[in-house]
Amino acid sequence: MAKKLNNLTESEVLARLAAQGMDNKKGLDIVVLDLRELQSAPANFFVICSGNVPSHVSAICDGIHEVVKKATGQNPNKVEGYDNAEWILMDYFDVVVHIFQKEKRDFFRLEELWADAKELKL
Repeated sequence: MAKKLNNLTESEVLARLAAQGMDNKKGLDIVVLDLRELQSAPANFFVICSGNVPSHVSAICDGIHEVVKKATGQNPNKVEGYDNAEWILMDYFDVVVHIFQKEKRDFFRLEELWADAKELKL
């Protein structure tokens, strides 16, 4: 069982921090999907947003890293896609962050693929 922090699990706190980092860098259409009740889910939460251009996508990634590191001391286990910044994935084990350029987000439609997940209200 995950530890609770002020009635929130550690993974929910991390998901909210990631969303805050996105918002700090003007991430677009921020969505937090709660996957905890889905059997096949690869994580507890997906945190998803869009950026306008590669430099914006990279800046959002940097902003998330800064907020999460400052609040929790955690670094992502893995970051993929940073160099071309069309779709950056940040893996924090229980929380997976997806930062897309809009066209890639529209193409992969993660929100539709995980439509059974609850959306966390921020």
